[in-house]
Amino acid sequence: MTRLLAAALALIGLTACAPPSPTAAKEGELVVAGYGGSYQEAFEQAVLPGFEKTCSCKVTYIAGSSTDTVAKLKAQKDAPQIDVALIDDGPQAQAVQAGLLAKLDPKAVTRLDKVEKVARLPQDIGVGFALTATGLAYNSDWYAKNGLQPPKRLSDLADPKLKGKVVLPSISNTYGVGALMLAAREGGGSVEAGFAGVKKVAANAFTFDTTADVSNYFLQGQAVATVWGGSRVETLADKKFPIKFAYPEEGAIPLLATANVVNKAPHAELAQKFVNALLEPAIQEKLAAEGYDGPTVTDATLDAALAARVVGSKQAAEMKPLDWTEVNGSRAAWTDRWTKEVERS
Repeated sequence: MTRLLAAALALIGLTACAPPSPTAAKEGELVVAGYGGSYQEAFEQAVLPGFEKTCSCKVTYIAGSSTDTVAKLKAQKDAPQIDVALIDDGPQAQAVQAGLLAKLDPKAVTRLDKVEKVARLPQDIGVGFALTATGLAYNSDWYAKNGLQPPKRLSDLADPKLKGKVVLPSISNTYGVGALMLAAREGGGSVEAGFAGVKKVAANAFTFDTTADVSNYFLQGQAVATVWGGSRVETLADKKFPIKFAYPEEGAIPLLATANVVNKAPHAELAQKFVNALLEPAIQEKLAAEGYDGPTVTDATLDAALAARVVGSKQAAEMKPLDWTEVNGSRAAWTDRWTKEVERS
């Protein structure tokens, strides 16, 4: 993260969060649970300092996958210790159903009317603050040296030349669900086809990652292909690593990062203001520049070079979203089956 980014976020924090009341300032620290890896770096180095300065409060960031965060919220339901949860749209739907999240207050989250339709969630329980795509990531240098064409569909990762070179996400994180759904789409739409397709790719996998951040596997040369998010790919590419993102022919899956106030949050007022800060156009633009997530507000503007590296309106229109109600209703059974048939095969 650059000093320019930190300074910009500190400045916009002046409008994103008014000074708290003396009572709020004494309440302790705001606890935000969110993604690890590059996301954690972005928030701890850029977003949090500006918010802390303008709100005269301390923010603690707890890193973990979306499913890990939801599990914490369930465990703490009667006595929440987390104020804001940053989670993927799939687990977010589960959290809503379990009554773990609070409705956003339009008086505090004043930016809601600027949010794109795709990022407005039912009853305004949470809001999407970043959009990326789940597709295929591959080491372009390795592919070229070994005579492989860039992957166009999940089944391309079952090529025998990739034996022991594929890292697959576990179904415990959203990318794993994405892998299953990409295989299902390629096979005609059924879950049976999805499992059949994933098992073929799993024969090439050397591990199943649960963290949703497979950067080290690529950097260490262990992996040359995976199912991953476009923003993660672009972040790794900035390290001069030869990685590229491919939108599958069957359609990439939109992945919405959501910001949520926890139901009965210890610092609910500050939590609402923190969510509002994430919707400021300057923050959205800077997060796009640093993390390559597509903005979700209508008044954010990106230069042409940056716009080419994030999900834009055209890509979003071509992506095929998942029915998270159906997915979540079947996820426990799919997870059990995945463990027995995919990871142990």
